[in-house]
Amino acid sequence: MSTPNGPEGQGPAGEQEEPVVVRDRRRIDPLTGEVRAPAGDAAASPAGAGPAPAGSGDEPPAESLADPRIADLEKQLEERTADLQRVSAEYANYRRRVDRDREAVLHGAKASFVADLLTVLDDIERAEQHGDLNGPFKSVADKVVGVVEKLGLDTFGAEGELFDPSLHEAVQHEPADAPGATVTVLSAVLRRGYRLKDRVLRPAMVTVVDKPEPEFLSDEPVPPAPADENDPPVNPEEPTNPA
Repeated sequence: MSTPNGPEGQGPAGEQEEPVVVRDRRRIDPLTGEVRAPAGDAAASPAGAGPAPAGSGDEPPAESLADPRIADLEKQLEERTADLQRVSAEYANYRRRVDRDREAVLHGAKASFVADLLTVLDDIERAEQHGDLNGPFKSVADKVVGVVEKLGLDTFGAEGELFDPSLHEAVQHEPADAPGATVTVLSAVLRRGYRLKDRVLRPAMVTVVDKPEPEFLSDEPVPPAPADENDPPVNPEEPTNPA
């Protein structure tokens, strides 16, 4: 087919016209969704070479593509985590200290209250020794003693106990007659001692005497020997025949 200017595809002077070329400059491939290489890199690569393999030296390292704000956020996260751990430890120590102080205050209040009742307990004890603890007075005395025992009050000081300077206040000391090793024991209790748990409210007022150590050891009760499993049981009501 020919045109007035000559055959199709030729100009008036017989020259061939340039074909129309459409270049797709979109950076994202609409079919695969992948990022296309820049036009300069595509032109520089040899024909038919295909896309550059992943991890080749032409691509920049992954570290260079990382956003510096991510490193800053990670650093801030570590700092906030360390601050939270420190605050949690301080709060736990504060709770333990408060609980310990509360327990000490409560124990001190109990000790102060019970210490004011020691003279009342002394009067109750003397009345019981003289046989005057009876009737309504005995009922009230039992209630008072029950209250202080419920708070943890304990008595100490009995005849024959070893003398302890931290618990006993000796007003009289009788030395031993015989020479040799001796031990100091309580000979009489003039005023009973009281303690609340591990706190001594009042030491016991006592008189002490030195006893020879062999005599003191002989006065201690000896625990019974364990019975043999092969021995028959002994009935205390049956008389034993002497051998």
